[in-house]
Amino acid sequence: MKAFLAVYVRRIPPYRMPEEAPLGERFVRIIATGLGSGYAPFAPGTAGTLVAIPVYLVLFPLSWPLYLLTVVALTFLAINVSGAAEVLFGRKDAPRIVIDEICGFLFAMFCVTPTVAHIAAGFAFFRLFDIVKPFPAGLIQRRLPGGFGVVLDDVAAGIYANLVLQGLVWAGILG
Repeated sequence: MKAFLAVYVRRIPPYRMPEEAPLGERFVRIIATGLGSGYAPFAPGTAGTLVAIPVYLVLFPLSWPLYLLTVVALTFLAINVSGAAEVLFGRKDAPRIVIDEICGFLFAMFCVTPTVAHIAAGFAFFRLFDIVKPFPAGLIQRRLPGGFGVVLDDVAAGIYANLVLQGLVWAGILG
């Protein structure tokens, strides 16, 4: 699997913003910045994660397969948009790009009941794992090109947060 990913990722060309961008510069800015939350002067990643909470509340009523399918589709969109936003903002993983935090939080809350305690714990654990970047999240961010590196490290952080949340709920610690 590791060899497959190494070969596959090398074949992905870096995203270049053509003069007439297929996604459109305005669309990229709006989506990549989480409806503008990425422009927050302090902790834009945290602001982006806050935007993810109402998105989670809208998606939660879906069956778990449909929720997962929707989040995976959003993740593919985020990868494309993040790659374009890096070119647009002229910086790798620019702090203004927060669509990755939205995707990561949605993975963190997969199959978790939306109580205040669960959302607060999911928020805290996701932000912790997103900042600390335990293996392989940090490696993913450094090694994968463009939007893949921007988004998939947050997906890894979200999966770690989800495992901790599920464990705490299962153990009865987080009711």
